[in-house]
Amino acid sequence: MRRSGRPLSFDREAALAAAMRVFWQHGYEASSVAVLTAAMGITPPSLYAAFGDKQRLFLAAVDRYLGGSDRVTATIAGAANAQDAARDLLTAAAIGGTGADTPAGCLLASSIVTGSTAAAGIREALAAIRRRIETALRLRIEGDIDAGLLPAGSDAEMLAGHVFAVVQGMSTLAKDGAGRDKLLRVAAGAMAGWPGPR
Repeated sequence: MRRSGRPLSFDREAALAAAMRVFWQHGYEASSVAVLTAAMGITPPSLYAAFGDKQRLFLAAVDRYLGGSDRVTATIAGAANAQDAARDLLTAAAIGGTGADTPAGCLLASSIVTGSTAAAGIREALAAIRRRIETALRLRIEGDIDAGLLPAGSDAEMLAGHVFAVVQGMSTLAKDGAGRDKLLRVAAGAMAGWPGPR
């Protein structure tokens, strides 16, 4: 363990980016400490000193993937309306899951689809992140209903859930080899059924 106040002897952000790619590519449980440290270019003691343990490293990688824990919810709140917020989420999923230099699919959707009881805490942490984002979208939809931008009978919970079901499905399609154009068309199809104003 490094002494308190001693500077790290490696680039923490570069190491975190490398860890993110490993988790994204292989999933949480298949990414051993040995595989992670090899990709990060550090030793296990350096990993523990800088990040605490594998679970905390993974959560830090997820936070980096999202661009900060509150960025997505802030983007939803800052959109012109709920429809734009939903479209932005779907478009980001289509583009982010088909990058030329990144693994296919969504890190949140695919990194721990199944896992042992030892990974239950990580599964719940990811589910909590997804629920928080979905709730932010639902609240935005409810606000548009109250403002008359959406029909009074619109089902905000269903609409938000539908967006996230499509995001999860697009991640699977991307991992199966679907290209960006196809996923963007899937996103557009999902938005085609969005309810119009009163």
